[in-house]
Amino acid sequence: MIDGVRIVPLRQIVDERGKIMHMLKATDPIFLGFGEIYFSCAWPGAIKAWHIHTRMTVNNAVIVGRAKLVMYDMRDGSPTRGEVQEVFLGEDQYCLVQIPPGIANGYKAYGDRMVVLANCATHPHDPAEMLRLDPHSPEIPYDWSLKHG
Repeated sequence: MIDGVRIVPLRQIVDERGKIMHMLKATDPIFLGFGEIYFSCAWPGAIKAWHIHTRMTVNNAVIVGRAKLVMYDMRDGSPTRGEVQEVFLGEDQYCLVQIPPGIANGYKAYGDRMVVLANCATHPHDPAEMLRLDPHSPEIPYDWSLKHG
């Protein structure tokens, strides 16, 4: 596991009318601040990567569909520098993944429908504080291909 990444199981309250999906409250121990919330949507097989924030901590949860969230620690001085971590999340594996600044992250949608990933970020979006890399960048040792076995 990458140092500083936190994975928190989230609660769903289900009844015959539908459900409530909790994500993050100001009273949660994991809450660091509020900048903005947005929803990233991707069709099955689409990859949205790599994003590296310099100040922002992101809090991701998949509210519709399924996604493979991948992180790569690029932080100088980190005890887990160079490590890769995968987290499979979605409606049936409902959790919040908190990613601190300096960790490259992205996701691949899988399954048979569009993924809706919610991000409650600690800062409003600022293109100047984010670096982007191609999903297949040689700077990150990760292969997005489907793995069998």
